[in-house]
Amino acid sequence: MGIHAIVQRFDLLSQMELLLRIVIAACIGYVIGYERKNREKAAGMRTHAIVCMGAALIMVVSKYGFSDIPEWDASRVAAQIVSGVGFLGAGVIFIRNNSVSGLTTAAGIWTTAGVGMAIGAGSYFIGICSGVLVVVTQILLHRASFLTAEPYRGYLKLTTDCYETVVEELRERFRTERIREVNIKISKNKTKDETKVEFDLLFPAEYDKNQLVYQLAKDSRISSVSG
Repeated sequence: MGIHAIVQRFDLLSQMELLLRIVIAACIGYVIGYERKNREKAAGMRTHAIVCMGAALIMVVSKYGFSDIPEWDASRVAAQIVSGVGFLGAGVIFIRNNSVSGLTTAAGIWTTAGVGMAIGAGSYFIGICSGVLVVVTQILLHRASFLTAEPYRGYLKLTTDCYETVVEELRERFRTERIREVNIKISKNKTKDETKVEFDLLFPAEYDKNQLVYQLAKDSRISSVSG
């Protein structure tokens, strides 16, 4: 076997090893995305698999694709992954009525890219273990919600023809249940003699806001309520 053939064979084995990194990254990304899909999140298996695979691919290209250039900086291309994936993660963040959702999924996409970068750089152990740690963290903290429970902000909107009495009773309930009133908006309907009240509230951790809405809906003095 000639030297040229040996070099070609060695180069092929090298390329196969780099391809294996990308395949492993896609598998780890798929596992992370599978957990997100089970939580019915915006970004699922395909998104996470492609992000992780893409990060590994870019890392491989950045590290090995410019070896023929003297004094090349392998970190320049790889550094753009962090900022690029940040824009992608921003697309799954939604803000409704001062309530933010999608932050955990966005952070997961960003971390998944980091996992792909580690595997693409050849750090299999760190990359795979980090991917498993992401999945374990998501599952554990979701089931043990008391470890991550935080006060949350939300709206309570209602229409009533007994404004003063209803609002006074509600404020007393807020004090009892430790609900903080951040803001209030009042609109009067001159034709129907009704008042529309919008509360901007800060609810205690793990407070069941839906139960509050159900109870208020049974009050005959309140014609409509939502939250």
